[in-house]
Amino acid sequence: MLTKKQKELLTYIQNFQNKNGVTPSYEEMKVALTLKSKSGIHRLILALEERGFVKRLAHKARALEIIKDGIAKINVSNKNKKNVVVGNFSSISDIDNNKLSTLPLLGKIAAGTPIEAIQNNDMSVDVPKEMMPIGESYALTVEGDSMINEGIHSGDTVLIKKTNLADNGDIVVALVDDHEATLKRIRKKGQSIALESANPIYETKILSAHRVKIQGKLIGLLRKY
Repeated sequence: MLTKKQKELLTYIQNFQNKNGVTPSYEEMKVALTLKSKSGIHRLILALEERGFVKRLAHKARALEIIKDGIAKINVSNKNKKNVVVGNFSSISDIDNNKLSTLPLLGKIAAGTPIEAIQNNDMSVDVPKEMMPIGESYALTVEGDSMINEGIHSGDTVLIKKTNLADNGDIVVALVDDHEATLKRIRKKGQSIALESANPIYETKILSAHRVKIQGKLIGLLRKY
């Protein structure tokens, strides 16, 4: 995550380049950020370079390449039907509000945590509208590594479309025995339902269909880094 000054400098450089076609000088950056010396600018640029936001071009004066701009990008893979925002998570709020949807952040998705018990949580999260389907949705924070081979890590925020229907192979929020909520891939086998982890250290759970209620289907993911 970028500091306020790092983000301010990155935005200034990008806007200057877009307007003038060149990178601002250290003096211009210093004035724009109201710093006392150019050494402060040098430190900020080093920090941005270390974090992969900019690249200094060798043998060129006033040459910086913006690699990423600090605003989270939407990466949509049609093949895997995944919507993922990976980036400076806090900077999603910088996107035009007209392009954002606000979802309730209900709490953590982990064994033993029923969805119903955390619906009074008053937290929320802003999500690019391009990621959202028609209908009611909500967000949950992932706790644990049972879906890590699907690219879902502990600490990620998953976006869930509220539904009680799911196709074989969908990743769902499943409520087991009306008290245990879990994020798993679902497989229907006759009168049984398999809840599959994406981590070989966890076994697949085979349950009677009447014991499992679908609470929603995975539609996207947000990740801090």
